[in-house]
Amino acid sequence: MTTDNSGDVRLSGIGKTYGAFTAVHPLDLTVPQGSFFALLGASGCGKTTTLRMIAGLEEPTSGTVHLGDQDVTHLPPYKRPVNTVFQSYALFPHLDIFENVAFGLRRRGLKSVKKQVEDMLDLVQLGEQARKKPHQLSGGQQQRVAVARALINHPKVLLLDEPLGALDLKLRRQMQLELKRIQTEVGITFIHVTHDQEEAMTMADTVAVMNGGRVEQLGAPTDLYENPRTTFVANFLGTSNLIEAEVDTKSGDDIVLKAAGDKLVLPAARCGAPAPAGGKVLVGIRPEKIALAHADDAGGIPEGRNRLTGKIADASFIGVSTQYVIDSPACAELSVYVQNVERDARLVPGADVVLHWSPAHTFGLDAAQAIDAGTGEEVAA
Repeated sequence: MTTDNSGDVRLSGIGKTYGAFTAVHPLDLTVPQGSFFALLGASGCGKTTTLRMIAGLEEPTSGTVHLGDQDVTHLPPYKRPVNTVFQSYALFPHLDIFENVAFGLRRRGLKSVKKQVEDMLDLVQLGEQARKKPHQLSGGQQQRVAVARALINHPKVLLLDEPLGALDLKLRRQMQLELKRIQTEVGITFIHVTHDQEEAMTMADTVAVMNGGRVEQLGAPTDLYENPRTTFVANFLGTSNLIEAEVDTKSGDDIVLKAAGDKLVLPAARCGAPAPAGGKVLVGIRPEKIALAHADDAGGIPEGRNRLTGKIADASFIGVSTQYVIDSPACAELSVYVQNVERDARLVPGADVVLHWSPAHTFGLDAAQAIDAGTGEEVAA
């Protein structure tokens, strides 16, 4: 399996323009055989256009598409070893589930399809639904039929274009695990386009975060979340607190920063934007990494922690955690998520608090970037 690269997808300098508008700036991307790869980004970022160029549904303006060693850049879709599953499942309403799945095989003139179709329906756990019509199935079941119909042709690559977008939240979460299971069992390359961060992080081995027709950052979900390299990635994947700070001194492997009179320590290895003394850095910290102490308990906070003072502006109980908004001299509207294990009744709006966290959980970004990029609130250029 490891030596077979026939299912690799290699994009070299692939780009797409429509007149004066650039949908995808020339990019290089390799998706290894057998991996589950996600193209993640907001509407209009170029992810679907990139997928359509792999499928052959869109002609690239520049660059090449290789599947394994085969250059498929100018091949029509039906001559490429890929199949696409869309958000609208496009099942044939007049055919039952068995015949929907068998459709591709029958078109190729195969007479004996029974075993292949039954095996594929078993894979997607719909063996008992074979003689039902699509309208008799739930949305999630219909989606699995669409996946089975695509996989039965043994494509080297399965392309998924927002496949779970029409499902409700609970069903979408079930289908995320289901698709991951199917991909692991069949072992072929899946390339999945989505705007849903949780979906990409749940399913994919590797995620390419796209923004403005470019790949902003590429990596494993945990790496993108823990080590974002841009403000867009920090804000788009979950929530980040970004605090403007000034470099004070370097101390061994750490950078010491000042933020509104408070001292913060940032590991130099986690700073994507080394700045000279007096230079500006955006200090990042995820809301769930922060602990919250009432000001009266500040003396009990261990030494060596990063700390900021503030006042609770808002508190929202959401079951597993309470989400606080803290106004601090260093940063307005800091988000803090506290697990509801032992709730402190004093932590209510108006209370003075100290936020504290391990310096190891801090990351640093270039302060020249827009601080709100990726939040959906930034002003379009």
